[in-house]
Amino acid sequence: MALINFLETSAAIFCFLIIYFLFFKKPHGQFLIDWPVLRMLPGLLMALHRIHDFSVEILEISGLTFHFKGPPFAGMDMLLTVDPANIHHIMSSNFSNYIKGSEFQEVFDVFGDGIITTDSELWKNLRKSYQAMLHTQEFQRFSMSTMTSKLKNGLVPLLNHFAEEGTPVDLQDVFGRFTFDTILILITGSDPRSLSKEMHEDEFAKALDDVGEGILQRHVKPKFLWKLQNRMGFGQEKKMKEADATFDLVCAKYISDKREEITRSQGILDGDSEDLLTSFMKLDTTKYKLLKPSDDKFLRDTILAFILAGRDTTASALSWFFWLLSENPQVVAKIRQEITNTELSRTGNVQEDADKLVYLHGALCEAMRLYPPVSFGRKSSVQSDVLPSGHKIDANSKVIICLYALGRMRAIWGEDALQFKPERWILENGDLKHEPSSKFVAFNSGPRTCLGKNLAMTQMKIVAVEIVQNYDITVVKGQKIEPVLGFILSMKHGLSITITKRCTA
Repeated sequence: MALINFLETSAAIFCFLIIYFLFFKKPHGQFLIDWPVLRMLPGLLMALHRIHDFSVEILEISGLTFHFKGPPFAGMDMLLTVDPANIHHIMSSNFSNYIKGSEFQEVFDVFGDGIITTDSELWKNLRKSYQAMLHTQEFQRFSMSTMTSKLKNGLVPLLNHFAEEGTPVDLQDVFGRFTFDTILILITGSDPRSLSKEMHEDEFAKALDDVGEGILQRHVKPKFLWKLQNRMGFGQEKKMKEADATFDLVCAKYISDKREEITRSQGILDGDSEDLLTSFMKLDTTKYKLLKPSDDKFLRDTILAFILAGRDTTASALSWFFWLLSENPQVVAKIRQEITNTELSRTGNVQEDADKLVYLHGALCEAMRLYPPVSFGRKSSVQSDVLPSGHKIDANSKVIICLYALGRMRAIWGEDALQFKPERWILENGDLKHEPSSKFVAFNSGPRTCLGKNLAMTQMKIVAVEIVQNYDITVVKGQKIEPVLGFILSMKHGLSITITKRCTA
């Protein structure tokens, strides 16, 4: 009780100081003033409602790298960077010195010990096992058939329904349901059928949304404050706890059902449609000694890692992509022309067909440059270091790579950095231009490059082709389009649209 009283008193004093600096100490035109005691925190809180665009301004005027200084008791000191040379150094050339670290695991604690939060040998074991499973021909066939089936039997009928009704629909919600159903089938073999005319709320999906916002708040609040909120169970931290409990409950059901299914089949399942959870339960522990396929927590953390990678990221990218198309009708016309001009095969090879659409690929990359699915990346230094930019890094320092700001830096992308121009991804000979991953970090970089990159790009392309070719989308006027203050860069208010079918004859 005494500890709680002390923490409450500390929080009250902290809030008083914040109010004082916010209302009685103006920054006189500077972005972040280094005040006594509170350091740069007051300026950060003043800009919290627009933190993504604020990071763009800060990093542009500071030469791509900025050292944020928080109160000495808050554990908020961090180096922000969008310098491609620094990013390559951190994520590739000096990879072993920059880890997730214990603080990262605290902030992302709801995801447990999955591949997102782990380091060292456990991470290596997880990545090798993921790579082995995702790249088998059997899983490739399973994933392609699942995506095309959910498109034809789920997404298209739903879009046709809203086209016939003529009523507005939240396209971001639709994409979220499409990717959620798809990734759940790939992971568990079970279809949650959230993509339906009823559009019922899924508790698992809502929990993921709450966690995304909570993770960002943990980065911009003093550590003691969000931990106090977590202990007392209020605010966003209460939602984080509730989300954690939801994850436990839902994953436990999937794990239990899968074990019963394997038992009934005596371990003999169709290899061409084997889901990832089944593969993990049958994992060879002599090959991956640190993995525990019989442990429910290990399986729970694995399920969460795949869902986070395959649901929100793709849905977010598609949502921003179609909003940008609505603002740039000339791009829509070029994509349609490319689809018409490209001789798509009739062999059923979805991957091969998708790869032929170079301009569409460039448009998707351009959308993710401006609106990356993940808004920032976080690393912790093991030993002291000096970055290529000359900035010194102490041991155990926090380094933030601001992906949203990176795509908007004129020093990196040119004076037209804020413009949506798919052409910047096309070479003069018409081939695709490949940018280094330290400049375009939508799929991470270095040894942690996303293993599902090709799968995600294919999924986005087949959805884009289906919609652009067969429908006209109109964004409802008057709505405010802005990113949510979250780890995943979703649209804060969704994307309300009306849809009509095109005559393609």
